[in-house]
Amino acid sequence: MAAAAKAGEATLRHAFGNVLSFFILLLIGVLAFSIRLFSVIKYESVIHEFDPYFNYRVTQFLTKNGIYDFWNWFDDRTWLLNSLNIPLSVETVCVFTAPIFSAFASWATYLLTKEVKGAGAGLTAAALLAMVPSYISRSVAGSYDNEAVAIFALIITFYLYIKTLNTGSLFYATLNAIAYFYMVCSWGGYTFIINLIPMHVLLCIVTGRYSSRLYIAYAPLVVLGTLLAALVPVVGFNAVMTSEHFASFLVFIILHVVALVYYIKGILSPKMFKVAVTLVVSVGLVVCCAVIAILVALVASSPTKGWSGRSLSLLDPTYASKYIPIIASVSEHQPPTWPSYFMDINVLAFLVPAGIIACFLPLSDASSFVVLYIVTSVYFSGVMVRLMLVFAPAACIMSGIALSQAFDVFTRSIKFQLLRILGFSEADAGDGSSANVVPENDAVKVDKSEETIKERPSRKNKKKEKEQMEKAQAEKTSAKSKTEKRLLVLPMELSVIGLLLLVFMGAFYVVHCVWAAAEAYSAPSIVLTSYTHEGLHVFDDFREAYAWLRHNTEVDDKVASWWDYGYQTTAMANRTVIVDNNTWNNTHIATVGTAMSSPEKAAWEIFNSLDVKYVLVVFGGLVGYPSDDINKFLWMVRIGGGVFPHIKEPDYLVGLLLLFVETDGKGFDRVRRTEIGKKYFKLTHFEETVYLENFLPHYIYLLTVITRQRGREQAHPAQKEADHERRILGSRK
Repeated sequence: MAAAAKAGEATLRHAFGNVLSFFILLLIGVLAFSIRLFSVIKYESVIHEFDPYFNYRVTQFLTKNGIYDFWNWFDDRTWLLNSLNIPLSVETVCVFTAPIFSAFASWATYLLTKEVKGAGAGLTAAALLAMVPSYISRSVAGSYDNEAVAIFALIITFYLYIKTLNTGSLFYATLNAIAYFYMVCSWGGYTFIINLIPMHVLLCIVTGRYSSRLYIAYAPLVVLGTLLAALVPVVGFNAVMTSEHFASFLVFIILHVVALVYYIKGILSPKMFKVAVTLVVSVGLVVCCAVIAILVALVASSPTKGWSGRSLSLLDPTYASKYIPIIASVSEHQPPTWPSYFMDINVLAFLVPAGIIACFLPLSDASSFVVLYIVTSVYFSGVMVRLMLVFAPAACIMSGIALSQAFDVFTRSIKFQLLRILGFSEADAGDGSSANVVPENDAVKVDKSEETIKERPSRKNKKKEKEQMEKAQAEKTSAKSKTEKRLLVLPMELSVIGLLLLVFMGAFYVVHCVWAAAEAYSAPSIVLTSYTHEGLHVFDDFREAYAWLRHNTEVDDKVASWWDYGYQTTAMANRTVIVDNNTWNNTHIATVGTAMSSPEKAAWEIFNSLDVKYVLVVFGGLVGYPSDDINKFLWMVRIGGGVFPHIKEPDYLVGLLLLFVETDGKGFDRVRRTEIGKKYFKLTHFEETVYLENFLPHYIYLLTVITRQRGREQAHPAQKEADHERRILGSRK
């Protein structure tokens, strides 16, 4: 009766825990969504940054023309929300996509961490990821970019791999391959997955942890995942032809050799096994050498040895600055500083080492994977600040494990000390919950099944016997670890202080994350604010300039600017640009960089040869906008000099601050905090276009390229109207 009562109490406690976990996860999802809405509350529902405008334009085309025209893959399909009669515009859906997927990523983090260290660690890790600033920076409302969706795909792929590894289920293995395909469609960072998982498989083989579950978790992923990845047009045959994928194939061969060895060992005598192993190893070495020779031949034929420029930049941090300045010119491809770690993950940086230690107590296949994940992501985040985004989930998982283990120790110690004070025995003071002890009924079942297997020792039951022994060994190890936990009891005062420190650390983390979401990462790049002694000023120059281009220029007019603004110009002004964020022709970008860094007449000749009608220049010295073209000017020089030898960087290091336009009377650059050298000059081949309704300070300058007709220079027809507006506004002023 007592045993039945205990079993009923444990079942009730388990059911209550599941319900509580569900509601906590629901609240975590609401938190992950709502903390990313500061940008909409403070500004408006607008898409941020530059790259997402390409995704927005593609989404508009997809909803208008259907998936068939978009990919030439399926029949025409209407926009789903329209078919459901939900009154939402495409832009609204794009703005709120990132916060929604951040909630999905938090739930996926719970599932992954639960497979590693239990539900408590999973809930803690999910709550940490919902607020971590590194992920918020790329998933606030309006961040309609690949990373916001890809982080969820990354975590769910890792979860399904660990789930397959723990269960040996072919169903989860198939889902894992589909999740990997989803990641390939979402982001080019899928190569991190297809290299990290083979590294873990190889680690398990080397450390003697091979099992049939490992084979089921990996083999379908390589075969089915590679076939699905090859269906993506951007990837295609790169899934089998580039060096980023070769490690997975090599480990795939090694895994089959090891599986063959284990199979032969089970059916042969020890003497015959030695002979067979020698034969298998010899044949395996020959096959591996042949495959490696083929790979080396393929790799040697490529100038970059089969690696992409970004991959080489990760393996050799100096590669991009030496050979591909266009990659090095992107600010998010620069190495991070130490303060950026504290800014993006805050106190998690101090909890990660504790989480790594907890993963070794005891070490399992799942915990070894997350340790390998954190080690590799730390390295890559140190090479490229953009990959802090990949490091953030690993840091949250490790910190969640550390906080859960610490909280478990402190609360158990307080419970033990209180029961001792109240006069209970040490047995009553121990942790008697069903979650921390092995049920007696399960132990009896194990013993009975073992006796049954011993009574019928046939070849058919060998696999069952092996699995049963593994299960019994795991339960013994778990029971031993639970016993060791009971012995780890801290003094009452130390436990209370430890709990207070955990609460203080959590409160500090929450305050920092809310500040980062509200202030640091909520401002959209397309709408800028500036604080002066007169108060807050909002600058909407980007949209004003794009609106002027859309309504006052010809449809076939071309606009030249640095490549950062290409996607925005195409999406918002609906005009053709010379270069944009997806221009891979280095010579083409170098031509624009050469024009930007050349004297006026030479620049005019280049733009005329490109049939450019307008040049968009960004200068933030007047309003205090630091990410302007002056800040990017040296990269224009370097990229242009990489193709055109007459452009030399040392020639531009003196007298750098030469501007196309006059700012204020004093000519003081607020960003560089210096006085402009050449203040008063007149442009002869370009003319500034007035696109604002007043003469307020601004940072976007549209220059009209003066065309040459009948032997003399004349302004573009659209410029005549702008000149007329300039004269009217000047007279009003």
